[in-house]
Amino acid sequence: MASPKKKLQGLVAATITPMTEHGEINFSVIGRYVDYLVEEQGVKNVFVNGTTGEGLSLSISERCQVAEEWVTKGKNKLDQIVIHVGALSLKESQELAQHAAEIGADGIAVIAPFFLKPWNKDVLINFLKEVAAAAPALPFYYYHIPALTGVKIRAEELLDGIQDKIPSFQGLKFSDTDLLDFGQCVDQNRQRQFAFLFGVDEFCIQRFINFVVKLELLKLRVSQNQRSLALGTATSSFPHW
Repeated sequence: MASPKKKLQGLVAATITPMTEHGEINFSVIGRYVDYLVEEQGVKNVFVNGTTGEGLSLSISERCQVAEEWVTKGKNKLDQIVIHVGALSLKESQELAQHAAEIGADGIAVIAPFFLKPWNKDVLINFLKEVAAAAPALPFYYYHIPALTGVKIRAEELLDGIQDKIPSFQGLKFSDTDLLDFGQCVDQNRQRQFAFLFGVDEFCIQRFINFVVKLELLKLRVSQNQRSLALGTATSSFPHW
């Protein structure tokens, strides 16, 4: 069974693909990009050729070149480099998966095919299984982004028994707003040590803002109670959220 050097966790940068003004890939920027992430942002894991990187808009040759550049420039600097290898063609996905293994990537991820869509869990798993089998030594991640693929199969349903069919399966990138589905994925798979990457950044920011607001309200109420204690009129009520 494939397993990463260590569990994929913490921040994972979904990288852009730098372009020149003429629409060619600007490979010269990627080395500086790596240094920026590591030295200035403290981010040491990347997700290459995904949605942010416009991987599905690149040719197979371009995707391979981008992957190679990230692996080369990230050597001894990045902890994990996960390459998205999803495509509408199974053969192309397999080719990209094999290439990722050959260049020394740390994992591969696959989006659901979204033109002729899988109509149930079993069909989707069969597609993922065929791609994973092309690079069996690499940790495999499912890229769940139903807003773009139109594939509405719940991630929690997909995970049920998936490692029996895809031994290299290590987790998923969850880019959806269905937090109930995400919560069930995490809750029902705690013992399996899967990696769950949450990809809707706007939700993360809003949750952080909500946390800060609630923390400040709690501090205010504690301060009010402390003043009340000094005056002998303390109350035990705290805000309920």
